[in-house]
Amino acid sequence: MVQQHLVILLVKLAVAASLASILTRSSRFQRMLMREERTLTQRVQMAMVCALFFGAGVATRVLTHGAYDAVDLGLEGSLVMGMLGGYVTGLLAGALISLPAMFKGELLSMFLFAAVGVMGGLLRDIAPDKEFIWSFTPFPDLAFWRLLRKSAAGGPSMMAADARFQMRDLRLPAFSIACFVVILLAEGLRSVLASVFPGKYIFSLEHEWTDAGAGLLIAIYASTLFSTVLPIKVWNSNRNEKRLEMQQLRLNEARLAALTSQINPHFLFNTLNSIASLIRINPEQARQVIYKLSKILRRLLRQQDNLITLGEELSFIDDYLAIEMVRFGEKLRFVKDIEAGTLDLMVPSMLLQPLIENSIRHGLASKVEGGTIRVRSRKVDHHLQIYVEDDGVGIPEAKLAKLFEAQGIGVNNVNERLKVLYGDRYRMWIDSRPGEGTSTGLELPEQASGSVVGVESFVGSG
Repeated sequence: MVQQHLVILLVKLAVAASLASILTRSSRFQRMLMREERTLTQRVQMAMVCALFFGAGVATRVLTHGAYDAVDLGLEGSLVMGMLGGYVTGLLAGALISLPAMFKGELLSMFLFAAVGVMGGLLRDIAPDKEFIWSFTPFPDLAFWRLLRKSAAGGPSMMAADARFQMRDLRLPAFSIACFVVILLAEGLRSVLASVFPGKYIFSLEHEWTDAGAGLLIAIYASTLFSTVLPIKVWNSNRNEKRLEMQQLRLNEARLAALTSQINPHFLFNTLNSIASLIRINPEQARQVIYKLSKILRRLLRQQDNLITLGEELSFIDDYLAIEMVRFGEKLRFVKDIEAGTLDLMVPSMLLQPLIENSIRHGLASKVEGGTIRVRSRKVDHHLQIYVEDDGVGIPEAKLAKLFEAQGIGVNNVNERLKVLYGDRYRMWIDSRPGEGTSTGLELPEQASGSVVGVESFVGSG
């Protein structure tokens, strides 16, 4: 019989872990966990969601007349809700979880679960740092033992120098002991109520199992301890995963901003050089170029999204080339071969300008008779393909092989931005023959302008 009781306690631990895992599948519940400060409405919602699952366990035990005692985690769920959400969440969750037991006649259940929820809220209040709630250990003696060993190894001088640091280190072990004590007190309170009010006023494994000895009693208290800790640890693992994703997102956004900032000053520097030259020889034309430049800068300053439509990007290119054509005159020609269905597809902002600038600077600027830049686009198998081609001097094979490694070069910046945005869901390639010209090709995932897009859509793709 004792072996059967131990199996029930083990199943109880498995149920605690399973319930916690099921709840993490809800994105809404994940958002609840990520918040440390919640409004009253959010705390009530959190209590109701968790009460639904933990209350279902209590209802299962009640309806099966004790056949599934292991699924009753009412006390543990109430305590966990108090620790994570505070007094209101713990109190409300405890009251709601107790309802199935109350209908059976276990009239002390609501008092017990609500009280335990408030005890959880007390733990939350005394936590020196709210993160301690997620990281406390059910084995506080180990933390203290390690701390004592560290202090002994450092000697008196180190202890004096690091007193403040060690006091900070003591807070988590002390809080862990407080959690350990409160969880065992909650189980003790249930046992006392079951003893003082014999009968069916409260459910307690200790009093259900009349053959429970000292060893089994310890096992019951241990199962309560770990059934409380397990959901917190499972949810904390999920929180850490989400935090890593958010950190990666912020890193990608910062990296993208840095790459974009490398492009804009380069373009601005070249344009200002053109204006400086025009001021001396053609002031009226210089005024027109300044007007076009201000139009471009206004667009850049207004641009908040990482992605824009191909039509908007081509409009930007028209303004940019209008400035360049002032400098090159008839030597520079621009041709667009755009498939109509691609104009509303999304592309990274400032995608084509660095490529066209490279074609002008390295392909056509040194060519006496000038040349033509052609931009083509088409849809192929749910991908957008864009080509930027010129009939300039081309790129030597040795330089072409290292083009993507050259820091500060427009091609490399474009490639890095695409890598941040799309991971491995894009292709970029360059074909060039000396004396014949260069073709830069891009293949991006097809994304219509009506969809919500951004860096977030592609985090984790790489």
